[in-house]
Amino acid sequence: MRTTLFISTLLMTVTLFAQRPAEISLWPDGAPNTNGLTGDQIEDANGGLSNVNRATITVYHPQKPNGMTIIMCPGGGYVHLAMNHEGHDMASWFNTQGITYVVLKYRMPNGHDEVPLSDAEQAIRYVRQHATEWGIDPHRTGIMGASAGGHLAASLATLFSSDETRPDFQILLYPVISMVPGITHGGSRENLIGKSPSKELEEKYSLERQVSARSPQAFIVLSADDKAVPPINGISYFLALLKQNVPATLHVYPIGGHGWGFRDNFTYKRQWTGELEKWLRDGLK
Repeated sequence: MRTTLFISTLLMTVTLFAQRPAEISLWPDGAPNTNGLTGDQIEDANGGLSNVNRATITVYHPQKPNGMTIIMCPGGGYVHLAMNHEGHDMASWFNTQGITYVVLKYRMPNGHDEVPLSDAEQAIRYVRQHATEWGIDPHRTGIMGASAGGHLAASLATLFSSDETRPDFQILLYPVISMVPGITHGGSRENLIGKSPSKELEEKYSLERQVSARSPQAFIVLSADDKAVPPINGISYFLALLKQNVPATLHVYPIGGHGWGFRDNFTYKRQWTGELEKWLRDGLK
């Protein structure tokens, strides 16, 4: 009986360990670039992070993987990261669908525009390199983001440097898309490309202008009454995708404002999660 109890306890421990998320450094030998930030990252009372100068991914493995992986980029105006409601809180929901879920803790740009995108490229590169080990399909790997994280996700979807880092699909929640004054989110623009960026830099990160026929299919959701990031950001991106004959889905809810993420107090949580689940199951081309 003692032997049976020991084996049962051991199996339970192994199972629990297997289900624990693993946080992995993206640049264990040092990143190829720097954001100029030093010292430890700072965590606030809600689990948000700032002064982020070390990129990691936290990987949530489902019990029965269906081969699909989603890499999530939390928002925060490119100055901090809303790691919980725009990150970790979605893990269980995705895992129950068989989806391997990865939360990207990307470095803040601090005026070094190339830094977040290099982290996103490294994240998708790392995921695909471990496809066999994790039981996933490297050709069913998508990028997801909220707010400024949506801008990063769309940056990867439009500015990817090679087939190796091109995502297979993109999911954007109330995304910042444009860097054009009057349309953009001012804080995200300043933190990414500075107070007085060149026209070339503004053009590069105005992603509605960077869409091509090779941009991946998209699912976009936002609120019509968003006062932080004007809805025209997501809408113009959707129209740019259609112009390039890229399959795209857009859901605009009448109320909700900005930054709802996976929070239960968003009136249309059941609707947007249901639509996304359906799209992931049946809508991907």
